[in-house]
Amino acid sequence: MEGRWLSPVIPGMKDIVLLHGATGSKTQMGPLAKMLESDFTIHLLNLPGHGGTAFPVEGFSIEYFADHVLQYLDDHKITTASFFGYSMGGYTALYLAKKYPERVEKIITLATKFYWDETTAAKEIGLLQPQLIEEKVPAFAAELKNRHAPADWKEQLLHTQGLLTRLGKENTLSLNDYKYIESPCLLLLGDRDKMVTLEETTDVYKNLPVGSLAVLPQTVHPIEKVDLRLLKFYINRFCAG
Repeated sequence: MEGRWLSPVIPGMKDIVLLHGATGSKTQMGPLAKMLESDFTIHLLNLPGHGGTAFPVEGFSIEYFADHVLQYLDDHKITTASFFGYSMGGYTALYLAKKYPERVEKIITLATKFYWDETTAAKEIGLLQPQLIEEKVPAFAAELKNRHAPADWKEQLLHTQGLLTRLGKENTLSLNDYKYIESPCLLLLGDRDKMVTLEETTDVYKNLPVGSLAVLPQTVHPIEKVDLRLLKFYINRFCAG
């Protein structure tokens, strides 16, 4: 099973799994992992079909991603862990907590899109067209090519489009599902995030049995532009409580 630690395994130190977002890879979590390595045993992994890993025959799904993370925990003999999930990674962590509550200690999400419908999915799919990306933002196309090598980044985007299409037809987690997530959860949202609304984040927060909510100032959606010092503060504060 693919995965690695960025910090030594120290007895008594808490485990935290960092999960990347859609079209992302574990390398994007590297800078945050470096900042947290003195406080946690860090676990990084690529979700299936990301970071050059094989595309699942079944296609992308939150359920499949969550089962992959569970297998990682089993393979590394981790009974329980906390999770930081960026965007789709946060959604995956929350689904894991609903399905396998005994394996999840705490969850921190950042910029996670909770509400999907066909219009929202279509809008996001429109931004994931390989030809358009090559023409309009060639630097991003090159980044995606490098991020998912040796896999075909264009095929990766097509699989992601399929995931969004399915979410648009039926959310993997309904608003009512969050009432059954027993793990303490901290939902983080940037005040300038153009993809995720404060309303949908607040709705989920209100339905969580043990939920917290924080809005990060001057923060947009891409994790590369997030103040990691501020993010580290919230993660450490929440996990220590």
